[in-house]
Amino acid sequence: MARARAGAGPWAQGMGQPGYRLAPPPAETWLTRIRPRPPAPIPAAALWSALATALLSALLLGDGLGLNLLIVAVPATLTAYFAAVAAGRRIRPWTLVWGVGALALLVVPALRDAGWPTFLAVVSAVGVASLALHGSRSWRGILFSPFGLFDAIGPGLVWAWRGLRERAGGAQGRVGPVLRTTGVALGLLVVFGALFAGADAAFADLLGSLAPDVSVTDGPWRFLLFVIGLVGALAAARTAAAPLRWDRLKARPGRPRARVEWALPLILLNLLFAVFNAVQLTVLFGGYEKVLSQTGLTYAEYARQGFWQLLWATLLTLAVIALALRWAPRDGARDRTLVRSVLGTLCLLTLVVVASALRRMDLYVDAYGLTRLRVSVAAMELWLGLVLVLIMAAGLIGARRLHLPRAVAVSAAAGVLTFGLLSPDGLVAERNVQRYEETGKIDIGYLDGLSADAVPALDRLPEPLRSCALVHIARNLDADEKPWYAVSRGETRAQAILEERGVPVTGYSCAPRRDEYEDAFDEYDY
Repeated sequence: MARARAGAGPWAQGMGQPGYRLAPPPAETWLTRIRPRPPAPIPAAALWSALATALLSALLLGDGLGLNLLIVAVPATLTAYFAAVAAGRRIRPWTLVWGVGALALLVVPALRDAGWPTFLAVVSAVGVASLALHGSRSWRGILFSPFGLFDAIGPGLVWAWRGLRERAGGAQGRVGPVLRTTGVALGLLVVFGALFAGADAAFADLLGSLAPDVSVTDGPWRFLLFVIGLVGALAAARTAAAPLRWDRLKARPGRPRARVEWALPLILLNLLFAVFNAVQLTVLFGGYEKVLSQTGLTYAEYARQGFWQLLWATLLTLAVIALALRWAPRDGARDRTLVRSVLGTLCLLTLVVVASALRRMDLYVDAYGLTRLRVSVAAMELWLGLVLVLIMAAGLIGARRLHLPRAVAVSAAAGVLTFGLLSPDGLVAERNVQRYEETGKIDIGYLDGLSADAVPALDRLPEPLRSCALVHIARNLDADEKPWYAVSRGETRAQAILEERGVPVTGYSCAPRRDEYEDAFDEYDY
C-alpha cells in the first residue's frame, strides 16, 4: 500500500475518503512524447550572445546579403552552444557535421550575386542548423527538425525573460557597472573616432567604409531586424537546451505481403524499364537517325520531349521503392535476398533512366541554350541519381550502418553548396557564349537579366553584343551602393571588369530583332 501511494502521485490525493475514485493518468499523445523536460535557466553567456546577434542583425542585414550573414551567424552559433553546454548536452560528431555544414552554406551569399542560389543556400542552412540543434537521426527527425525552431520561438522568449529577471533580481549590484562600462566605452569610441576622422581624410574614408550607414528613416526596418535576430538566437538556444525528440515518433510497420503479391508488380516494372533502357542505349550509341525517322521529330524536339517525363519517372521510382520497402516480405534470409534483388535491379535500371534524362538535357541545351531552369533541373536529376546510389549502398551494407537518412540529408546540403559555389549564372553565361562562338546564335534579351556572376563570361562577347548583354547589369551595380559586408565577391569582380573596360552603348541600338534569334532559344521554357 505504501508503494502504491508513493507511485500514485497527485492522483492519490483523497485516498481513503468516502466516494474516492482513483483518477487515471493523462493519456500520452505524440506531442507529449516528443516534448522534453523544461531546460535549466538560460546562462548569461547565451543572453549576451543573443544580444550581440540582435545588434549585428540590425546593423548589418539591412543593406543586403553577403558576408554579413556569416558574421551574424557566429554569435547565434555561440548562443546555441552556451545553452547546450549549460543543459548538459555533449557535442557529438554529427553535431559538428551539421554545424559546419550550416556555416559553409552561408558562404554562398558572400561569393555569389545571384539571388536564387543564395535563397537555396540560406534555406538549406536553416534546415541543416536545425539538425545540429535537434540531433535527429530518423527520417521523421530529418524532415520535422526545422519545425522545432518555430516551436521554440515563444518558449525561447519566456525562457530568456525568466532568466533575465532572476539575474536582475539577484545581481542588481552587477548590472549597473556593466551598463556604465558599456556606455563609457561607446562614448569614448564615438568622441575620439569623430576627432580622428576630422583630422585625417584617409582615416575618415576607412571608418566610413567599415561602419554601417544607419539613418533615422531606417529605424523601423532596423528595429525589425533587431527583433528577428534576437528571437532567432533565443529560439536556437532554447532548442539546443531542450530539443523536441522527433525520433520518438514511430510509424506502424506495413503489413508484409506474400512474395508473389509483392514481387510480381515490381518484376513487371523492371521489365518495362529494361525495354525502355534498351531503346535508350541504342539512341545513346548513335541510333538517333533511325529513332527520329520513326517519330517524325527533330533532333531538338526529341531531346525536349522526354526529359521532363524521365525526371518524373525518377521521382515516382523513389516513391515506389519507399512503398515497396514498407510492404516487403520479412520472413527470413530468402525474403531479404528477394527484396535486395528486385529493388536493386530497379535502382540500376533507374540510374540508366537518369543518364538518359541528362543526355537529353545536354542535347536540349545544344539546340536551345542553357537557362537557369535547365541547369536547376539537371542538378536535381543528378542528386536523385546520387540518392539511388545511396539506397543501393544501404541495401548492401544496411541502412543503419550507412545512416541513410543522414546520408541523404548530407548529400542534399552538399548539393546545394556545390550548386552555389559553381555559380549557376556564370555557367549559363559561359555555356551560351561558347554556343555563340560555335553557332553564332545567342539571346541577349535573356542573358542581360542574369546577375553580376555572369559578367566574366559575357565580357568575352564581341561588341555590340557585349555591351548590350552587360548594360543592365552595370546599371544595377551602379545603383546598388552597398557597404563592404553586403557585397559579394561576384559583384566585386564584375565591378572591376566593368570599370576597366566600360560599357559603351552609344552609336547603336541594343533592341534585339526577332529574326536574329527566333530559332536560337526555346521561348516556352526559360
